[in-house]
Amino acid sequence: MLYLLAEWMEFEGLFNLVRYQTFRAGATLMTALVIGLIIGPRLIDVLRVRQGKGQPIREDGPQTHLAKVGTPTMGGLMILIALALSLLIWMDLSNPFVWACLAVTAGFGLIGFMDDYDKVSKRSHKGVSGKVRLLLEFIVAGIASYIIVSQINTWLYVPFVSDRAIPLGWGYYLFAAFVIVGAGNAVNLTDGLDGLAIMPVIIAAGTFAIIAYLTGRVDYSEYLGIPHVEGAGELAIFCAAIIGAGLAFLWFNAPPAAVFMGDTGSLALGGALGAIAVASHHEIVLAIVGGLFVFEALSVIIQVFWFKRTGKRVFRMAPIHHHFEQLGWSESKVVIRFWIIAIVLAIIGLATLKLR
Repeated sequence: MLYLLAEWMEFEGLFNLVRYQTFRAGATLMTALVIGLIIGPRLIDVLRVRQGKGQPIREDGPQTHLAKVGTPTMGGLMILIALALSLLIWMDLSNPFVWACLAVTAGFGLIGFMDDYDKVSKRSHKGVSGKVRLLLEFIVAGIASYIIVSQINTWLYVPFVSDRAIPLGWGYYLFAAFVIVGAGNAVNLTDGLDGLAIMPVIIAAGTFAIIAYLTGRVDYSEYLGIPHVEGAGELAIFCAAIIGAGLAFLWFNAPPAAVFMGDTGSLALGGALGAIAVASHHEIVLAIVGGLFVFEALSVIIQVFWFKRTGKRVFRMAPIHHHFEQLGWSESKVVIRFWIIAIVLAIIGLATLKLR
């Protein structure tokens, strides 16, 4: 908004400053952080009063989690509010990529909110039917994919090699929707311990802020041998909003958590990362940078698949972070070690930009 206002009113000094995406990314990060820290305490109080007993805790889970009874959920609302307000202040409102990613974030956030509300109101951890949730997610992702892909080509670019891409044609629309839905649910499955999901999301967002900025620059993309996407640099501002809002949430989610993110936040943030990856043409790199989320999702798929066919479990408990808890790792040890893994994967993901 400030970007277009400065351009419209011809404030040369102000426009020269806000036209730089790096400046607006930093400003967006700080704006989202401040908004989140300001609204956080009040929102947590409201959620605690409204929800009473808070998020239902699985009785078959680690016994240490029973101490978390009464902790409110839907803390993702804090993230979404801070993210949306900061973006509306600093982003280029004429950029379709940002609007598409914001639509995914809001749409997935609404689906997650419905799921959280169902869990809290019915005092059950089951929530909305999986089939209904997936249908709604694919509708949102399909619309966003159409908006994004209409601005780019339908080639799937392969990391580690230059000038290599797979033409997917109309199939790219389906692929893009799958990436967005898959990313949303992978982050959702990771959100099971205090601080476990939000920090890897912040790390992934920071990584894609760099990728989006470089992809949006003709000179840098040509030098690195990566696809150039006109307007993708504006997604660096979107990633900065995720970082700022995520840090504000982590302030209250740090152990012992005063609030849980819930599906409201995890589904929205995962979907946002997926949409950013599609818009910047780095879908495969997302699987590397977000490898922790992929690993968490695969652990659930493997566990369910193997148990249905043999009646035996591969892991003591899925998702995989609960497996390590059952092995005797403390919650903080699991969280910190998973953060380290996320950092290493982000470095590997950034390495793909030059190793081509």
